[in-house]
Amino acid sequence: MSLCLYDSFSREKKNFDPIHPPYVSMYLCGPTVYGPAHLGHARSAITFDIIFRYLKHLKYDVKYIRNITDVGHLERDSDEGKDKIILAAQKNAQEPMALAQYFTHSYQEDMAKLNVLPPTIEPQASGHIIEQIDTIQNIIQNGYGYIKNGSVYFDVLKYHKKFFYGKLSGRVLEDLLQTTRTLNKQKEKKYAYDFALWKKAPQKHIMQWSSPWGKGYPGWHVECTAMSKKYLGKQFDIHGGGMDLLFPHHECEIAQSMCTENIIPAKYWIHNNMIMVDKKKMSKSLNNYYTIKDLINTALTPMAIRMFILQAHYRSTLNFSLTALQASQKAYYKLYNGYQYLQKIKQTMHRVEQATTENQTALADKVKDLSQKCAKAMNDDLNTPQVIAYLFELLKIINDIKNQKIALSDVQEHVIKELYTTYCTYLKNILGLYTQKSAKQIENLMPVILSCYQEAKKNKNYALVNRLREKFKHHHIAFNDAKNTLDWFYIG
Repeated sequence: MSLCLYDSFSREKKNFDPIHPPYVSMYLCGPTVYGPAHLGHARSAITFDIIFRYLKHLKYDVKYIRNITDVGHLERDSDEGKDKIILAAQKNAQEPMALAQYFTHSYQEDMAKLNVLPPTIEPQASGHIIEQIDTIQNIIQNGYGYIKNGSVYFDVLKYHKKFFYGKLSGRVLEDLLQTTRTLNKQKEKKYAYDFALWKKAPQKHIMQWSSPWGKGYPGWHVECTAMSKKYLGKQFDIHGGGMDLLFPHHECEIAQSMCTENIIPAKYWIHNNMIMVDKKKMSKSLNNYYTIKDLINTALTPMAIRMFILQAHYRSTLNFSLTALQASQKAYYKLYNGYQYLQKIKQTMHRVEQATTENQTALADKVKDLSQKCAKAMNDDLNTPQVIAYLFELLKIINDIKNQKIALSDVQEHVIKELYTTYCTYLKNILGLYTQKSAKQIENLMPVILSCYQEAKKNKNYALVNRLREKFKHHHIAFNDAKNTLDWFYIG
């Protein structure tokens, strides 16, 4: 089965057929950096990190662009209110670009903790003003932009008559005519649903650039059109983002590209769904969000957050609760403990004599079947919750070997290799569920800790034994102190 992805534009699953194989081009609308990253940002980043990882697993050469919006995104995702970054800067008595830079670094740090791979290029909107001005000039020259009092707006109705506005979202312009409010500040537009390409900056506006229409700043939608074209060309393979960007942001991007290049900018449009809190979308504007840093500070490992997100399909809504996150942490530790034990039994397999038995054949068939099922689930629109379910079936085999329910003599060496390869490939490389550097430092120390523990027990220094148990419990580590075994494992 080849890779199938759900395309929001055609509203169906489609076989993935890149424009120029083996090369794949992908653009993700990244964060507007006016505050700390929250769980909603994490879901989008992790979703497209999975796509990035899986495409590379399939041997594609992926060019992945994830932008940073540091100017032009107004308060209510339209032409209303102030620039989100300027508003946050005023509240915090900071220079806007300093605030944007701080939260850009903060976002990157959080994504690294969540084991999100860095994109190929991470362009900032403020660094591409020239490209945005060029795009706007092309729109004006083609007759779809109009200038009013130093601002430039996109003529949606004129565009609609030729190209149809609503290709992606399914919105009907006639309905928008009746439902879009006309605001006092928008009187210079022909119609309320026209969107800004360039906004004239008031004299004391902090972030402004020179343009053919006077000093001002770009509209939110034109930024992604300009940056995606610069780095990926007129048309690229995948355009991604959260479901909340489908309209108006991505709809406007299509309009800008159609009237300048006469082409829909992306072949596949992929949108992850929302994280919900009390039946409402988690967002900064609703003040119902949980930051990544806050969640990690509640004794959650970053992998619990990643696990929580991957346990739901990316196109389904995901209901937030701390209880669900804690359950995800326990589930992650179980899978990771299995990986650690797999490493040990893989190292000892050369000591076991091999002989073909019915039990060996049955086990080999089961491992192979689960390996194929993992691939099938990923190819079916990146069904990560199903992959995780298959990993738990593989984990049962691992634990049965560990607990001697399956005799090691009934496990052929090639079966262990396939079990190890499948389990590690999907857990670590594709799902990215792999412990962080800080945890790895502790793991590297564990042989020494176990030696100290064993020595303390031998000398009947039970006070030290208990201190070690309590100390490492805070790191979610427990000791397996059986009759002839001393080992350690993660706990929730």
